[in-house]
Amino acid sequence: MATISKGENKFYVGEDIRNPQAEITFVESGENRLVIDHTYVATDLRGQGIAQQLLDHVVTYAREKGKTVVPLCPFAKGQIQKQAKYNDVLNVQHI
Repeated sequence: MATISKGENKFYVGEDIRNPQAEITFVESGENRLVIDHTYVATDLRGQGIAQQLLDHVVTYAREKGKTVVPLCPFAKGQIQKQAKYNDVLNVQHI
């Protein structure tokens, strides 16, 4: 399992926040929405479930803050729509 750190509007893997090995970014939209706009995992880390771990961190953060999630990033959108464990945070008005 990768070590995931929190940055400003992102969760990431790696020592360099400006050039992470993996990241998921989001924008706070209004008082109660997070828009996930980007997910990236370096080639050598793919296939290890890191993108899923990053998504889970964003969803946990959204739950803690009482926010819903608007998944614009194709990866996040696909995972959130097909996994029932995310239904409580999915903002269906914006997909």
